[in-house]
Amino acid sequence: MPRFGQVLTAMVTPFDKNGELNLDGVRRLAKWLQDNGNDGLVVGGTTGEASTLTDDEKLALFAATVEAVTIPVIAGTVTNDTKHSIHLTKEASKLGIAGILAVGPYYNRPSQAGILAHMKAVCAATTLPVVVYDIPVRTGRKISTASLAKLANEVKNVAALKDASGNPAETAMLMTQVPKSFELLSGDDGLTLPLMSIGATGVIGVATHWTGVDHQEMFKKWNSGDIAGARAVNSRMLESFAYETGDDNPNPLPSKVMMNHLGLDVGEARLPMGPPPSGLAERAEKVFSNLQAARAAATK
Repeated sequence: MPRFGQVLTAMVTPFDKNGELNLDGVRRLAKWLQDNGNDGLVVGGTTGEASTLTDDEKLALFAATVEAVTIPVIAGTVTNDTKHSIHLTKEASKLGIAGILAVGPYYNRPSQAGILAHMKAVCAATTLPVVVYDIPVRTGRKISTASLAKLANEVKNVAALKDASGNPAETAMLMTQVPKSFELLSGDDGLTLPLMSIGATGVIGVATHWTGVDHQEMFKKWNSGDIAGARAVNSRMLESFAYETGDDNPNPLPSKVMMNHLGLDVGEARLPMGPPPSGLAERAEKVFSNLQAARAAATK
């Protein structure tokens, strides 16, 4: 079993009707995810609307999640400000979390040397394992294969990569240059199955909010050598992957609507995401109904 498990969810952050952090909702959602196929949780990430949370809110979110579950909790403590990231990483490391999610520094568009120095400084601020998060579509700067390999080989607590770079061929090259202990985690639901073919041992997903059991089944089939079976399970989830984000309803709007549909009451997203577009709730109901039907058909 991978360090943090096979199936992890980048958890949405529940807010109340006034847009304030809802810690009871955090605990309720975390427990539900643990009970529905998740081996671990990532909080304070992109899906968790980290850029709209204060430091106090983030630390309260981390603590409440750790309190609620027995599975590993990884905390997103890294921003585009290295000094700020170091401070938040140190504070979060006191709360019983299992690891740190370190996203590439966004907006600044630093050089690779700057990215390396930033990541090394964050890693030096904690003894916990660090998952480097490469998502150039949001950060504006790819963490190069050379930089990732350097981090994996030279920084002792760099444990894994959450790969949302959208280039499995390039990631395959990376996996030939890293230690055997280094783990590859898919950060793009639609590319999890392809990434498994080059060594991914897990996923930090979005649709995993409601497809955790399906992902577990896909990994079980893949690991047992049933490739056709794994492809069939992946096909069952394609509608969920298509639903989870889009130009008119970007992540995390669809996931929040889905969780509300399932009775978890996570509220709406904060601005600038804003309220969900009309029709999204009806689409959530259809997506989940179709998923349930596909699950039932697979057991016959």
